[in-house]
Amino acid sequence: MSTQQGRGTRVPEVSDVPVIELRDVHVVHRARTGSLFRPDKVHAVAGVDFRVSRGETVGIVGESGSGKSTLARVMVGLQPPTQGEVLFRGTPLGRGSRARRTLGRAVSVVFQDPATALNPRMAVREQLLDPLRVHGIGDDRSRQARVRDLIQLVGLPLSALEVLPRQISGGQRQRVAIARALTLEPDVVVADEPTSALDVSVRAQVLNLLTDLKDELGLGLVFISHDISTVRYVSDRVAVMNGGRVVETGPAEQVLGNPSDPYTRTLLAATPSLL
Repeated sequence: MSTQQGRGTRVPEVSDVPVIELRDVHVVHRARTGSLFRPDKVHAVAGVDFRVSRGETVGIVGESGSGKSTLARVMVGLQPPTQGEVLFRGTPLGRGSRARRTLGRAVSVVFQDPATALNPRMAVREQLLDPLRVHGIGDDRSRQARVRDLIQLVGLPLSALEVLPRQISGGQRQRVAIARALTLEPDVVVADEPTSALDVSVRAQVLNLLTDLKDELGLGLVFISHDISTVRYVSDRVAVMNGGRVVETGPAEQVLGNPSDPYTRTLLAATPSLL
């Protein structure tokens, strides 16, 4: 099974078995409004079906408050669904610490702001070594070799391993965050607005890095953004979210070239530039 990537590069090989699959997932939060016994509720995610396999990029696009980041947290195990089912490689995922640990090795996340995602008091080397130590992977020699490979893989010099996050630029910090997301050799990387906190001049560089790594390593990539043109640039498939629901989904060129939902057309009309 294969699918065409949005940037017009080679056709990636896509696994037939999804790494992560969500079935009729709901997430309901209690609001601070309402009464003590009848608090108001917010339906952040409402009946979403979603899947991602190795070798494909699936874009999730929608305005702030549409539910896309909550959906991302469900995918990486940070938010249990109120209702519905999460499957990992075809098997229902449990809710214990063991299940979260297993999922944590296979699905990693790149957050929006690397300044808050990275520990400001830890050198880059220690930030990359930490996941390997936590999961008991390798010995000190192999771990050190792994972090050297990772920092070069994301286009940074070996000297970057010795600095603190505040000593490098925002774009470089995001490259470090991407390297950390790759430390455990995941099947899928979930990138939640990974370029929105960056200067315009470096956004395309980070986008190209993510898509090149996805192709080189055969990863699945979930790319989340409010910018529909950026999603179109990197995605094979697209899911458009509004009010906690997926209102339109399908191949990127089909959905964004000939949208059927009025909300999708509104997003396209409101995004005049690529980045």
